[in-house]
Amino acid sequence: MPSPKGTKRVGVSMRVELHKRGPFQSSQQEVYLAVMRTASVLGVAFDRFLKGHGLSQGGYNVLRILRGAGAQGCLCNQIGEHLVAHVPDVTRLVSRLERAGLCVRVRSEQDRRGVCVRLTPAGEALLAWLDEPMLDLHREQLRTLKAGESAELLRLLSLCRDGAREQSQGQG
Repeated sequence: MPSPKGTKRVGVSMRVELHKRGPFQSSQQEVYLAVMRTASVLGVAFDRFLKGHGLSQGGYNVLRILRGAGAQGCLCNQIGEHLVAHVPDVTRLVSRLERAGLCVRVRSEQDRRGVCVRLTPAGEALLAWLDEPMLDLHREQLRTLKAGESAELLRLLSLCRDGAREQSQGQG
């Protein structure tokens, strides 16, 4: 529901939403929990929709990566690098999709040690059918953000990912 003109739109605070009695130990802790909670809340409808089509978020993401790779397909390790969310066993995920007839594995023509994964016509058809409903779901879930707010949120989230990557690289 839109806010009356001239009023500031404010969501429920994390303290209230998590039923937290005291303050957070830091603003960074609150931001981290807010990002995780938001991903979880947004993911519920996404998971429910995909489950109705025999897919997980990871499986859907793999199919989209394969569609983007085109006819040449993609090596398993490349799929792992392109996933939105880390999946510990890409090979097992690809196996499930292959059993469902949505992708096939073939030896790479460039590197015989590598296994190339390609989308099947059934996988392409499923993605084509899911495209519009998925866009509608995203539009509906994020309808409360104005265009400028979406751009600012994307910018801020990018900064968060950059900081997390720098921190991870410093530890490795």
